[in-house]
Amino acid sequence: QVQLVESGGQLVQAGGSLRLSCAASGRMFSNYAMGWFRQAPGKEREFVAAIKWYPSSSTLYADSVKGRFTISRDNAKNTVYLQMNSLKPEDTAVYYCAVSKYGLGKGMYDYWGQGTQVTVSS
Repeated sequence: QVQLVESGGQLVQAGGSLRLSCAASGRMFSNYAMGWFRQAPGKEREFVAAIKWYPSSSTLYADSVKGRFTISRDNAKNTVYLQMNSLKPEDTAVYYCAVSKYGLGKGMYDYWGQGTQVTVSS
């Protein structure tokens, strides 16, 4: 069992930056992947980015965030980060982190955090 706690969400102006953190507790295995998703009001939850847990740092990004967002991890701290730059109002959403026991790019996530609100004002 893995528990996830996100932090870092807040109100920011368009063009600004934020870094989200997701701390995992519980056993994390090398084949796991961690991902970020988001859900805007009235919309379905969508994939944002994902990273392999260990040892490689292979990543995946949604087209809408490529070049603006960067996912990274600190295995010693059991934490994954999402650095968000050049934020746009359409990035406004609740951001969730999640863990996949199946690995990167498998599309199935088993554990979810409670989410952190990101609001980008125009």
